[in-house]
Amino acid sequence: MSALPTAAPDQPHDLVGIGIGPSNLSLAALAHGVPGGLATAFFEQHPRFSWHPGLLIEGTTLQVPFLADLVTLADPASPWSFLNYLRGRDRLFPFYFAQTFHVQRAEYDAYCRWVGDHLPDLHFGHRVDAVRWNPERQVFEVDVTRTGPDGAAEALGRTHARNIVLGVGTEPHVPEALRPLTTASGAPVIHSADYLAHRDRLLAAGHVTVVGSGQSGAEVFLDLLRHRPAGAERLHWISRSDAFAPMEYSRLGLEHFTPDYTDYFHALTEPTRDRLIPRQWQLHKGIDVRTIDAIHQELYRRTLHGGWPDTVLTPGVTVRTAGRLATTRVELHLEHVQQGARTRLTTEAVVLATGYRNRSVGAMLAGLEPYQRHDSAGRPRIDRDFRLLLDRSVTGSVYVQNAETHTHGVGTPDLGLMAWRSAAILNTLTGKEPYPLPRRTAFTSFGLDRAPASAIPGQSVQLTPLAGGF
Repeated sequence: MSALPTAAPDQPHDLVGIGIGPSNLSLAALAHGVPGGLATAFFEQHPRFSWHPGLLIEGTTLQVPFLADLVTLADPASPWSFLNYLRGRDRLFPFYFAQTFHVQRAEYDAYCRWVGDHLPDLHFGHRVDAVRWNPERQVFEVDVTRTGPDGAAEALGRTHARNIVLGVGTEPHVPEALRPLTTASGAPVIHSADYLAHRDRLLAAGHVTVVGSGQSGAEVFLDLLRHRPAGAERLHWISRSDAFAPMEYSRLGLEHFTPDYTDYFHALTEPTRDRLIPRQWQLHKGIDVRTIDAIHQELYRRTLHGGWPDTVLTPGVTVRTAGRLATTRVELHLEHVQQGARTRLTTEAVVLATGYRNRSVGAMLAGLEPYQRHDSAGRPRIDRDFRLLLDRSVTGSVYVQNAETHTHGVGTPDLGLMAWRSAAILNTLTGKEPYPLPRRTAFTSFGLDRAPASAIPGQSVQLTPLAGGF
């Protein structure tokens, strides 16, 4: 059995990563290519890389082009690119002739697993328990537990680092009113993150209700619809959103997922950012238009011989409370907000496509709490370079990945910004520029600080701040 990967206080790692999802996998891959090398160690409590296994439904694709892999948008020549993965598997020509811009999720998962299996300095089956700052030695102390296949602790260790990066990802969110139902026996009430593990039970259920109208909810509804008999579908799809709406996918709309917009958003005031994010839901919480079209086509196909499919699709509905009826049924208490009407829905299975929340790291970072700075809502303050704002006595940095929506905007979880963010972190960490970053990435000028070129040669545009602000 191998020893825990450790580093002494006098020879600490340059960087220790906590969590190995796509974001930290991207950072590890680009760190591997830094000239001169970096001493790194990345820890993940799961035994192997796995990306949303419960939603790898056959035929589902990424919502971003294949160029949004782990490295390409920062380093197209990296050996860890998706195209190099295809070449190693002798699949470049089939991919070329497939003319596929959006790859299947299962293929993306396999690509990331290939990187995870071959990249050095990745330690799966290792749980990080605590991070502290040692002011005497000016390093971070990281307590690590190596776990066995069953998750039981096998060995304890401690390593040291000059810098930390948090990439622990998100976890399924279940609304408070429905939480007790997910742990009780009987009719299945599961989060969409576990869909495939319960798919057979859901297909066998007499009536199924899907709650939530984002991409996951749409994909689950479509998969259930395709595999239930015509005229006896018995599916209910409800959402608190006002419509089953498509994702904003226009070319200029996509510029909200550029470094230019990230810079603009970070420079806004905290109250402005907090007001803006909920209004941008259709940029990242809508449904891919191809999925919406496929749902309508499947519903329409079932009307060709007369009659309508036994399905109900109702937006604008909130689940107020819920309870179990014996062990075979679930009763949902619904409210239609616009109508001001309430009703009850009895169903035999529920899939909660209710999204994800940032995974809590409070206990793990308790030792850093005296040094942390928070905003008015108690959230960590994060600077432009993805670092937690800490007391000046802490000379090391704690970077965050995919946990900075409140400071960096809706592009935070987007795969298309992942390689750029990793490169920006490495540039800051090294104090050099191993990955030159683009100076401009959008045609849109999101604020007045980037004035348009004057239409009259020799003249310039002057901006005068408004008294009292906007």
